Order: sequence, then structure tokens, then C-alpha cells
Amino acid sequence: AEGAGAGPRLAELLATGRRLWEEVETGAEPSSGAPAVQDKVRQGLDALQRAAAMVAQLDLFSENEELEEIASADLKYLLLPALLGSLTLKQVDLSRRLEHLESARAHFWRFLKLCRSYGLGSFHLPPASPPGEEDTGSPSPGGPAAAQPSLVAMASSRQAKIERYKQKKELENRLASMRTFVESGQADEDQIREFYILQIQKWINTSLEEIESIDQEMVILRSRGTAKQSSAPPHGTSRQVRAPLKPFILTRDAAQAKVFGAGYPGLPTMTVDDWYEQRRRQGVVSGQSAPQRTPGITDEELQKQQQEKQEEEDDEEALQKARNWDDWKDTHPRGYGNRQNMG
Repeated sequence: AEGAGAGPRLAELLATGRRLWEEVETGAEPSSGAPAVQDKVRQGLDALQRAAAMVAQLDLFSENEELEEIASADLKYLLLPALLGSLTLKQVDLSRRLEHLESARAHFWRFLKLCRSYGLGSFHLPPASPPGEEDTGSPSPGGPAAAQPSLVAMASSRQAKIERYKQKKELENRLASMRTFVESGQADEDQIREFYILQIQKWINTSLEEIESIDQEMVILRSRGTAKQSSAPPHGTSRQVRAPLKPFILTRDAAQAKVFGAGYPGLPTMTVDDWYEQRRRQGVVSGQSAPQRTPGITDEELQKQQQEKQEEEDDEEALQKARNWDDWKDTHPRGYGNRQNMG
């Protein structure tokens, strides 16, 4: 590998990206979606992506070489894909969440594959791609008997998580005690090398955890997407959306429409016939729903008939009211119920 080829510019890009990642990771902002936080995420991703492009151009790492062949000063650049994966996950655009998960997973996987090729850490490399939709929720062909190995796998996975957690805590403690010593420039090459390898091992544990978490979240997001598609009505069968009815005064005839229209200029008036005609045009009622009229009768004659019928109904109603009033007066003396002027 080329220790001198890295140059100060590459070191500055890594340092900038790493500093921004730490500020986002340990920031005091209450929400990761805050504009200031997301600005740091974007700037950090930009710096780390430029650094990763330079590392690829310089051909610093190769899967065919041994760990001893990497210069101590170059070891820190192995962390680039892991840092990129971690910052990618800190983006908050929900509409692109699946895309961000896939991108972050690819970064973590590349980091793990590189570490594996250099013999850094003993771990099982996860599959290169996340479990597909066809793998999720499908019944096991062997029934209950075939489910037994999965219980063993779950137990071993749980044990592996416990071991990883213990390792991570131990690594963090060792890194914390070495950090000040290395950053002050007092450490020799062997100590610097050990410090970077400890960092890489810590990020191996983090990457394994993140890939597991990403795979679970992707299964949930995909199942939600499938549920949304299945719950959506088939094309062309959705109910026709109708414009809401505006308020209006419904009258029996044109004469009433004129009276009410004069009293309530803010509200339109509409006769029953007009209302049926409007609703028929909108397809809400069929043509048979309109009030039937005798053929040959004009609107004026129909209106006259309705008016006479109404007058008869009004006369009968008035007569009944008068009778009821007389009956009431016969049984109640004048001033009945008036308690206002009692002295």
C-alpha cells in the first residue's frame, strides 16, 4: 500500500467527515431531523464520499494483500465505508427511506468484506443483498420439524449478540484510554497501529448490528408497501368523486322561489323540479325519480294546481287551529298562567 500517497487532502477529508459524524452522533440537538443536523449529515457524506473516491483511485487496499502490508497511517481509511453507512442512515427523508437503507447496507457490507479479506475479526459475513420479499413470510416446507434448526440459529444468534456487546464495551474502554495518548502525537507506530485496528474491530461489531437492523426494517417497509397496494381499489373501480352541494333554498314552485330569493339574496333558490333536474345531470338520481306530471299540462297550470291545493291545505290548517284555540279558552280563564304581577 501507499502510505505517502494518501496525502494531506485525503486525511483532511476523512477528519472532516469523521468530525461531522461525531457531532451528529453525540449532538445536543433534540431531533435528528433538525436542519442544522441534516446539514452536517450532508456535509459529512460529501467529505467521506470524496475521500472514498480518492482511496479507490489511489488503490490503497487490495483483497489479495495481507494486513501487514498496509501502512499504519493508511489503516484509518479502512473505516470510510462504515462511516458512510452510519451517516447514510441518519438521513430523515421518509420517502427515500428504503433507498437509504439499501445504500447504507451496501456500505457496511463492503467494509465487512474488506475486513474479512484482511483477516480482521472473526465473524460470519452477512449475505451481499438483503432478504428478498419472496423469502419473507413464506411457510417452511418441512413444517414443525424444519423449524427446529431455526430455533438453534436464533439461540446462536443471541449468543453472538451477547459476545459482540461484551467485545464492543471492552473495545470502547481500551480506545478511550488510548485516544488522548495517540492524538497528542506521543504514541509510536505500533501503538498507532493497535489504536486503528481496535477502531476497525469496534466498527465490525457496529456494522453487523446495523445490517441486522436494516434487514428487519426493510422487511417491515416492504410489507407495508404491499399492504398499501393491496388495499388500494383496482383501477377504474373507485367511486366517482362528486362536488359537494352548495347551500340553497328548496321551494315548491317558481312563485315561492321569487319570494325566498328576494328575502335571502345570499342563497340561491331552486324548485323541486330544478333540483331533480340538476341531480339527474350529475348522475345521482335517475330520470324516473323526478315527480311525475300529467302529459299536456303546462308549467303555469301545474303551478296553479299546486297553489290551489296549498291554499286548501292552509285553510284546513287555519280552521283546525281556530277550533283548538276555542277549546282551550273554554277550559282556561283569562290570565291563566300569568304569575308576573302577583303582589
